[in-house]
Amino acid sequence: MNKIMFSSNLTLEDMPHREHKLRLIAKVENCKSSRSGKPIANQFIITLQNGIKIFQSYDTIICIKANGETYLDVNHWDYSNTTSKYRKEFLNEDTKTTRDKINKGIYIVDYLNKMK
Repeated sequence: MNKIMFSSNLTLEDMPHREHKLRLIAKVENCKSSRSGKPIANQFIITLQNGIKIFQSYDTIICIKANGETYLDVNHWDYSNTTSKYRKEFLNEDTKTTRDKINKGIYIVDYLNKMK
């Protein structure tokens, strides 16, 4: 019989209460249709407790807004029409403006996802 053991420096007092504090770690919402207001499948805005916002399409991180910086995934930021549509909404700008900000070094382009 295998047992999984782990150690932690957390005390029971430090552990978030399951029903209350864990809810506050991250909020995940589907992007909404601009026409119907209904949730769009596989397009997510994740808001972390520290204020960082992440746009994720399916299981791929497309864009992160953190501490006044904007990061875009080098391989996926302009991947498809659907991804672009919701990225534009997330950044509140068109693709040309995003490209200009990348070229000017305002946005950081990096590998935000594991290499497959």
